[in-house]
Amino acid sequence: MTIDKKKYSLFLERFSQEIDIPPNKYKQAVDRYEELGRWLEIAPYPGTVALPSIYPQGSFRLGTVVRPIRKGIEADYDIDLVCELQILKHQTQPREVKTLIGERIKEHKRYGELLDIEGKRCWTLVYSEEDEIGFHIDVLPAIPEHLYDPGTSIAITNKQSMSYEWSSSDPKGYGKWFDSKNQVAFDQVSVLQKQYIQSREPTIYASIDRVPDELVRTPLQRSIQIIKRHRDMHFSDGLNEKFAPISIVISTLAALLYENESDIANALTKIVSRLHAHSELVENRPTVWAHLSSDLITRTPDGRWYIGNPVNADENFADRWHEDGHARARAFFSWVESLKRDLIDVVSTVPLATVHNRLKSVLGTAAVTPHLALIVPELVDSSSVPEVSISSPTKPWGELYPPRTLRSSN
Repeated sequence: MTIDKKKYSLFLERFSQEIDIPPNKYKQAVDRYEELGRWLEIAPYPGTVALPSIYPQGSFRLGTVVRPIRKGIEADYDIDLVCELQILKHQTQPREVKTLIGERIKEHKRYGELLDIEGKRCWTLVYSEEDEIGFHIDVLPAIPEHLYDPGTSIAITNKQSMSYEWSSSDPKGYGKWFDSKNQVAFDQVSVLQKQYIQSREPTIYASIDRVPDELVRTPLQRSIQIIKRHRDMHFSDGLNEKFAPISIVISTLAALLYENESDIANALTKIVSRLHAHSELVENRPTVWAHLSSDLITRTPDGRWYIGNPVNADENFADRWHEDGHARARAFFSWVESLKRDLIDVVSTVPLATVHNRLKSVLGTAAVTPHLALIVPELVDSSSVPEVSISSPTKPWGELYPPRTLRSSN
């Protein structure tokens, strides 16, 4: 007997809620970065012509947050914040911009205590919370690429050993592009999900209008969260961790391959299957999907890899894939092979009696176990437990589904 696909899709939904950031922690994170933003905003930065622009980027902006796994242990949530000083590029240097923002953070007693050592691109504040679930807030120093240009591209500081240089990025533009890929599905689920979140968290959100769009999750966003968790588990041994695919690569490829599937299982299957079809590129052979997605993952005549930023073709997310004998490319496609085997083929090839062990090993026991009975019902002894109706689950995140009959474990 194999897994029923509808039940598997429901399992994936419940599992992805487990690894997501719940609304109360999201609100806590927003409060933290808005407070930090106000401190950064009011400083007098020499040469600036207006107040800095401070905004989230990355998974927090895209709605694909996952509590990360580091060396097999759940870690703090990562929040990425851009601090964009309004200054002409030719009037400053990357070291100066990085230093200005770092010094401003240090001027605040508490922030100075939370500040980690200087990173390559960011300043990181490490928050510890009473519930032992904390945050790392990465502040990315930046300036507009062209101050009076209506575009959204920015120049970010990039530390190389003892020197600093500019790199180009466009998190605002990327966020809008991702939203466009996600819009159809978002429109279909947003009202129902916001109603549910508001009903579960009325003290945080007084009305559904107060529930932020960033808490709505479509099949695309859920698929990305699941893929990221599998990645974190796959590379958690530390041996090849430095070759793990970066999140922007996963989000970009998934968004390009998503075709508005209405359930998670179908969305995940199509995304992973098409990624797997590109594995022939490792040997420089054409892929079966080349005629449909020639701009997805490509190789240049000299063998280098290219995954372009969809809003800035000059930015290559795979710019290091040729290094170390194409180690990152080989790690990527080897991982995609495991991803397909563990999360797609598992539906039809793994005996139902052992599927629970497979899923726990590749996704994490704590997040998988509470929902295994959806797909492996014999894990629950139905002859010895009564049925109870649960109309209001106590979990802070909860399932976005109507009341149902469950079996009590008491």
